[in-house]
Parts: sequence; structure tokens; C-alpha cells
Amino acid sequence: MSTLAVTAHDRRQYWLLAIFALLILGIGIGLRHPWPSDEPRYTLAAKEMVESGDWLFPHRGVELYADKPPMLMWLEAASFELTRSWRIAFMLPSFLAALGTLWLIYDLGRRLFNPRVGRYAAMAALMCIQFVFQAKRAQIDPLVVFYITAANWGLLRHLLAGPNWPLYWFGCFCAGLGVITKGVGFLALLMLLPYAWAAIRRWDGIATIDNGKWWRWLLGLVAVLVAIDLWLMPMLLAARAHAGDPVYAAYVGNILFKQTAHRYANAWHHLHGPLFYLPLMLYNWLPLSLTYPGTFPRWWRALQAKDARILLPLGWIVLVLLFFSASGGKRDVYILPIVPMLALITAPYLEEMLAQRWLRTLGAIFLLLIGGCMLGLGVYALATHPAFASKLAYDRGFDGPEDSLWWMCIVIGAAQWLALAIFRLRRVHYAVAGGMFALWMVWGLWGYPLLDDSSSSIGLMQRVDAHLAPQDEVGLVDWKEQNMLMLDRHATDFGFSAPTAQQFVLGVQWQAAAPATRWLFVQEPAMGHCVDRSKAIDVGHANRRDWWLFKANAVIAGCVPKSDSDETE
Repeated sequence: MSTLAVTAHDRRQYWLLAIFALLILGIGIGLRHPWPSDEPRYTLAAKEMVESGDWLFPHRGVELYADKPPMLMWLEAASFELTRSWRIAFMLPSFLAALGTLWLIYDLGRRLFNPRVGRYAAMAALMCIQFVFQAKRAQIDPLVVFYITAANWGLLRHLLAGPNWPLYWFGCFCAGLGVITKGVGFLALLMLLPYAWAAIRRWDGIATIDNGKWWRWLLGLVAVLVAIDLWLMPMLLAARAHAGDPVYAAYVGNILFKQTAHRYANAWHHLHGPLFYLPLMLYNWLPLSLTYPGTFPRWWRALQAKDARILLPLGWIVLVLLFFSASGGKRDVYILPIVPMLALITAPYLEEMLAQRWLRTLGAIFLLLIGGCMLGLGVYALATHPAFASKLAYDRGFDGPEDSLWWMCIVIGAAQWLALAIFRLRRVHYAVAGGMFALWMVWGLWGYPLLDDSSSSIGLMQRVDAHLAPQDEVGLVDWKEQNMLMLDRHATDFGFSAPTAQQFVLGVQWQAAAPATRWLFVQEPAMGHCVDRSKAIDVGHANRRDWWLFKANAVIAGCVPKSDSDETE
């Protein structure tokens, strides 16, 4: 079983790992604004919470935003109250959640095995490309991964290293927090199924738990419900206070039913087959996934030896994978909560596998391929200036030095090869860590500032603001969240999900009430043939869209553009 004695060497290694994680996950914070598709949406809702004081009902302009519970928006808003900078605040929840996740699996590894395994577990997750990529995005997924991992931490501390009822209840409480973050936090409770199997079969490593007071298990359900009610009950009571407004009733129905059970059972987008996740678990989780040839047979031997420390996390991984595979709607990030548990049950065998040539060879091939692809792409684009490179820059609205993009690729690729040349095959694991470090450093310190102007739409909205006098007002039609977020003044909108023709008509009516000072900012397809382009201002191309700004004199009287449904027929 576990060895908890911590030596001075263990402490040094722990702090080196902590510094390494802080650098990889934290570099770039404050160097960019929110980027589409999801980041501007959540940050805009958080900004409106701060400005309006309404923290129960997220807004997207004049509409309520009911696609996700408000947990991430709350944390972004709270981070802003502490930092007073949205460029820092919007990324803090993901950063802290990722750090917390790494600590949780480190602690599980050291308690269930030894401190070295704990470090290997944290490092294995940190070497997973998708884990770090999502941790550096201001999206809900890093937060739900943290809550599910915290729930698993509490459950496993009770089930394998216990009994510890307070930690069991804590784990259940965290599962409830996961529910009010993205709905799927309850998946952590599936850990009880492989535990029940192991307990009945008397597997090694299961904690001896006196079940005489069976009601203590049921208190876990109470803890889940208490966590959910921290948001649910105030939200329902506030919605009831707006009983005369159908918008709030629709919000309740949408967020409690349509976005949960209905979305799972009858998904309407991101439709894929039942095997969708299998290849993603290979290439999205590189280089961690390179260990599969070695871990599969070792897990099998551990199961044959009735080692519950492997059964519980592995059984949970399989159940979560089956759960998401059963739904027609699938996205790669749905199974991201598996990664911490995968790293945990990989870690006990990493040292043994790294001593074998096959894994070191796979690590070298990985660096050769990723470095070669980046180098090849960069050199080819610089030498030939292919059409796809110009198209990519135009689509993204990138008007900076195009060669910088390709030099960035060259530097990343060269860093992979340089790391391999320095550490060679014998210490290729250091080369992989160095290569990943270089990748995220270049992306954070070079990629963020280079791409921020176009990706965040701040450049576009600054051009809009430059055409407006201090007393002017602007209305948004067929807009995106980044447009309102990046505009340095109040904007009027006419709905976000409303038909674009309806938004246009309402916008023209609003503009006509004060034609001298009111402008409309519109995505080109929404204007149809109802705007005289010679009297309008083309403010540029951003986020694969063309945008215009015009006053009332550019509007063709009585013209109504086609509705969304007409355009798709």
C-alpha cells in the first residue's frame, strides 16, 4: 500500500513540479482578451453581472443566457472584483482549477502509492496536450474537471484510504458543485459502482468500512443536493418573483431540462457515432497516450491481482466513456474529466516503462513528428506563400505581419528537435517535457499578443469606436459576444438569438428616433439589399465575417431584409 514518508528530495521535486506547472499554465495570462467561440460569451455575462448586480440570471445583451449554469460567470466576476482587470480575471478560474486538479491527483498518488507516484501523476496530466490547451482557455471544462476530480479525491480517500466519512461527504458536495457548473458533475458518483463490486469480491486495497450506520451513505446524496441548492433554490425563487414574465419561465425550462436530459437524449448538434471518442483518446491526449501499450497489460495484471487502487479509477473511466458514447451529441471536451484519473493509474508504472526502450522510442518519434510538422509548415509557408496561408490570415481578420505566424511555427518545431538533441533517447522524457514547455511558452508569449487583435475583435471594435463621436450611440444587429464585450462604450442590442430580420427592423426603428447620433453595427448578411453601401462604412473583416457601420441615411426606406429561415430555404 501507500508510503507517506516525505524526504527532502521529495519536497524539492514537488516544488520543482509546482513551478513547472505554474509556468506552463500561467504564462500568457493578461496578454490577450477573450477569444471566440465561448470565452467572450462567458466574460460578457460576467461583466454584465458586475455592472447590473444581477448574479442569478446571466445575460447576453438584453436576453437571458440559459445554455449553462452561472458558476464560471460567477468566478470570472469575482476574479474581476479582486483584480479589476478583465484581461486577467477571465482566465483565472481555469488557471486555478487546473492547478487544483494537478494537486488533487498528486495527493491521491502519494497517499495510494508514494510521493514519487504522486509527482508522476501530476506530470502525466500536465503532459497531456488537451488538458493544458483547455486549462489555458476561459471555458467551463477546466472548472468541471476540477470539481469532478475533487469529488473523486474525496470518494477515493474514503473508499481506498479510509474510512473517512467527512471526505466522502465532501466528495459528494463537490459532485453537486460540478452539477451547477455543467450538469455532469454527478458522474463522479459512478465511482461507487466499481467500489461496490470490489467490496463484494473482497479486493485488496478496499477500506474497511462499518456499514452498520448505513444512513451515512445517504448523507452523500444530501451533500449533493445542498451544493446544487446553493444555486437552484435562489434561482427558482427569483424566477417565481417574475412569474408574470414568460422569459424567466423559459429560462428555468431551458436550463433545467432542455440543456440537460433533453440535450443528452435528443442531441441536436455535434452528432457523431458511438466510437467517436476512441481516436480522440489517442491523439488529443498525446504524449500521455504513448503509454497505452505498456499500461493496458499492467492494468490487466493489477485487476487479476485484485488491486482496487486500479479497479476503481479504471472502472470509473470506462463508465464515463460509456455514458458519453451513448449520447448522439459528442464533443472532444466531454471526456476531459477522464484525464486526471487516467494519469493517476498510469503513474505507478511510468518509471518502469521509461526504463524500457519502446516508450523512449515512441517519445522520440513524437518529438520528431511534431517538430517536423511545425518546421515543415513554417518553412513551406515562408518559401512559397501558398494561397491557404493568405486565406487563413484573411478569414481570421489577421492584418499583422503574416510571416510572424510561420516563424512561430518554426521556433516551436526547432524547440522540439533541440530538446531531443540535448537529452537524446536515454532521457527522452526530459526532452518531451522540454518540448511541451517550449510549445506553451511560445504560444503564450508570442501567439497571444500576435493573434489577439484579430481573434478577440478588439481591433475591429476600436475601428468602430474611432468613427463615433463622444455623444454617439451604437446599436448591434446580428452581432457576436466579442463585439459587445470589446466595444469601449455602452451598446444597444435587439436580441441575440432573435431572427436577424427582426433585429434589423428594430434597429432601424431605434436609429430613426435620433438619426444624427445613432449608428448601427451590422454583419453584412443581415443588411441584405436594405443598406446603400456607398453611404455605409466597411469597418473590416474579423472572425470570418464582414462588418459594416452606418447611419440612418444609408437605410433604404421600407426595405426589410430576408429572415433567417428565408435564407436557408
